[in-house]
Amino acid sequence: MSPSVLRQAVRQRTAGQPSGESVPEAGNPVPLPAVSDTAPVAGSKGRSRSVERWLAHGLIRALGNPPVRIVLWGGEEISGSDAAPAVSVRFLDRAAFWKVLLDPNFQFGETYSDGRVEVEGDLTAFLEMTYRARAASPRSLSLAPAILLHKVHRARTNSPTGSRANIHNHYDLGDDFYKLWLDPQMVYSGAYFSAPEATLEEAQRAKLDYVCRKMWLKPGESVVEVGGGWGGLALLLARDYGVRVQSFNISKRQLDYARRSAKAQGLDGQVEFIEDDYRNITGQFDALVSLGMLEHVGAAHYREFGRMMDRCLRPGGRGLIQSIGQDEQSQTNSWIERRIFPGAYPPTLRQMMDLFEPSSFSILDVENLRLHYAATLRHWLDRFEAAAEKVAAMFDRRFVRMWRLYLAGSCAAFRAGSLQLFQVVFARPGVNEIPRTRGRLYV
Repeated sequence: MSPSVLRQAVRQRTAGQPSGESVPEAGNPVPLPAVSDTAPVAGSKGRSRSVERWLAHGLIRALGNPPVRIVLWGGEEISGSDAAPAVSVRFLDRAAFWKVLLDPNFQFGETYSDGRVEVEGDLTAFLEMTYRARAASPRSLSLAPAILLHKVHRARTNSPTGSRANIHNHYDLGDDFYKLWLDPQMVYSGAYFSAPEATLEEAQRAKLDYVCRKMWLKPGESVVEVGGGWGGLALLLARDYGVRVQSFNISKRQLDYARRSAKAQGLDGQVEFIEDDYRNITGQFDALVSLGMLEHVGAAHYREFGRMMDRCLRPGGRGLIQSIGQDEQSQTNSWIERRIFPGAYPPTLRQMMDLFEPSSFSILDVENLRLHYAATLRHWLDRFEAAAEKVAAMFDRRFVRMWRLYLAGSCAAFRAGSLQLFQVVFARPGVNEIPRTRGRLYV
């Protein structure tokens, strides 16, 4: 679109409104110019900058007017609320600015990863502030129609073939990478900080024990684990609780690591790590456990997952599902889905009921450990930052910025309440051999 047509469209939309006060409305985007890093055509430079200032003000207002300063590539500063800005977001070129305006959910991550957008200040605090402000403001951030963005950013499928590709994309990045910032047991799910001053190692061990106590396991029982990661929980179940475990996973590198660990600890006769999809699990077990795997199943497959649980649990069987979740149904952030967790979706509690209701499982306990996951992510992010140069040597600096944004954004989302962490304990209907109080959980 030519600059003259753009100017005419903007004049039509802003006629009779004070300069800098109007905001593009959701579903009614302003026409867009061609994205270019070059200067506008002769005679239009001032008007083009005026439009960009107006859009920058609109972006801040659509965010809910947080105390943020936008700094354009020429050094011009635009602030939102009357409060002193806590953070500055600096766009290093015009194209980056227009990309974020067009598709903020995806392009902020892309331009930040490319180093074309800088956040000057605490990144996690900025993202938490943004999430909180967005929750209170229903306005659309994007100048592009939502239906178009939905078509552009289709989520990947979680078919048997698709699931393997999705899991490989994230979990097979290499054990050496994850060792840099996870605890020695390589537990990649939210920890349990029974004391705020606990170390990450103490909190992850506390989480695993907490899960085991919730399933009231007895020595000699059999447990099926769905999505076993690097084997930390399965090995602890066998070593400290005296149960036999079959752990299913489709990440080859994680399975190789877990098998080596089982052999080194002399537990390979008690724990079997199996490379297979959850849909193919067979056998009969006393208990089922899954930590941080349901996010990769997809809501369309929850009843299929539930049928597997019904097929595998004995009469009197029980289980625990831990999953990142959300209060209201909404799509996964398009940048996270594309660059970090393809195929991932955090369910609502209502959606999780599709696991239990069709097979008449009884829900015994539901707990939200959101703030524990926020604390876990803070530890992970600090360790990641300490190892940033090593990560850059393994991959590149763009990868470092991608994962910094992912970890900081996740921490912020849990702190702001945009994400939840649900632990759901369930059992066959009519099972009476269950604890009468929660007292035994807190030892």
